[in-house]
Amino acid sequence: MNLIEEVLNQLPGDVLGGLRKSDRLLNSLRENTAPIPQVVTQSNVPLDNIEWDVVICGGTLGILIGCALVKRGWRVALLERGVLRGREQEWNISRSELEVFLELDLLTKQELENAIATHYNPARVSFLGGTEVWVNDVLNIGVDPIYLLETVKNKFLAAGGKLFENTAFDSAVVHPNGVLVSNTFSTRLLLDAMGNFSPIVQQARQAKKPDGICLVVGSCAQGFQPNNTGDLLASFTPILNNCQYFWEAFPARDGRTTYLFTYMDLDKQHIGLETLFVEYLRLLPDYQGVELSQLQLQRALFGFFPAYSQQLYFPWGRILPVGDSSGNQSPLSFGGFGSMVRHLKRLTLGIHEALATEQLSPSALKLLQPYQPNLSVTWLFQKAMRAGIDRKLDSKQINSLLSAVFDQMQQLGEPVLKPFLQDVVQFSGLTQTLLKTALNHPLLIARVIPQVGILSLIDWTIHYINLGIYTALFKLGVLQNWVKSLPPTKQYYYHRLIDKWQFGSGYDLFS
Repeated sequence: MNLIEEVLNQLPGDVLGGLRKSDRLLNSLRENTAPIPQVVTQSNVPLDNIEWDVVICGGTLGILIGCALVKRGWRVALLERGVLRGREQEWNISRSELEVFLELDLLTKQELENAIATHYNPARVSFLGGTEVWVNDVLNIGVDPIYLLETVKNKFLAAGGKLFENTAFDSAVVHPNGVLVSNTFSTRLLLDAMGNFSPIVQQARQAKKPDGICLVVGSCAQGFQPNNTGDLLASFTPILNNCQYFWEAFPARDGRTTYLFTYMDLDKQHIGLETLFVEYLRLLPDYQGVELSQLQLQRALFGFFPAYSQQLYFPWGRILPVGDSSGNQSPLSFGGFGSMVRHLKRLTLGIHEALATEQLSPSALKLLQPYQPNLSVTWLFQKAMRAGIDRKLDSKQINSLLSAVFDQMQQLGEPVLKPFLQDVVQFSGLTQTLLKTALNHPLLIARVIPQVGILSLIDWTIHYINLGIYTALFKLGVLQNWVKSLPPTKQYYYHRLIDKWQFGSGYDLFS
């Protein structure tokens, strides 16, 4: 029995089998062999009767937006293929981002406090042989998914929402006046909250390969020395296996959670999840100063997260992807809970207006998935943090670059550093960081150009210019007061424009 079998066989269930199943899915994505689902069709015949305003497929995160919409008076049905229940592992987030649960009346202040399972300070960013930065109040809150989802589910049901558990999505027929879902549920609008591998998303993408991918493995375990600090981004090894390994660590309610993750392109020669898990087990003792024999694993964690440089738009009306289905996260983030929470208020208000004014065409719903240059500029960062199979980099190049960049951000202070660590890029902070890094480390910057490629640099420059334009337009605030005098249908379009500038400039959290 090898090490990974010995470790994972300690856990209940077929964890190793699940890991290998995920690897097969990863390989099918790399080889582009997965069949394209055909689950959405269209009909020119109107539906005779429409029972729901909104049907949501995917309950784990769909319940959040479902509850927010039902509280605004809409008839909402939520379909979940299993039983709606949160996972054991906490969701990490920053405290300020949780305020949206109070703003949307999803939780009371006491319920929000009850939902917080853990919190810690400070968190570290460190790189091999270089910078070590410590910050407070960034991704330092661990939310209890079981309590959160159960509380929101009960409010959803009390407000009139209907939950259909053990009810899997299998088809959608788009009619002129609504959507027939799984031949049973008729609705004005279908929200796809089924995640990156939603069959609707796969059909819309038509087998387009992701432009980048993040592999992540880890565990929650007991047996570590007491430690109420965390790591947001830590690297203590050079490039190995054509990968730069990054680590995260957080205190958890039942132990300590540690992750190993890496960015890569879709080249078939890159390692898979099982190999990465072997590396995790090999390096964990050095990372945390503990022997594997001292640890008692509570659970193993693994997955991969595809990212696309082009925004996804559905060709059909009356269907809108939300959360991970929309791909509405940066190539540096893992999406999931954090991405859904960040856009929860924007989506709730936008969908509310779309329903109220019947703006449910493809072009109208497209505005709820705006191009965001503050996310697009981060593609260059991901490329600078990964080692391609065909490019032989100095083994310390990525560590040296990141150490230099974070050193400059630390000198510029928390107004620059903290937004970036929460996956928020702003024009001012980005410009200051790039200028200081280029002036103080010109050779490092020069080495990055062949690594990322000149075409990527040109593409990045366009997004960078757009980031500046969006920032200026949002800060001028030219539309905010004028829009109030417009009729509701026109307000819908202008509100989406304001949202686009705000979120596209990175001023949704730090305005």
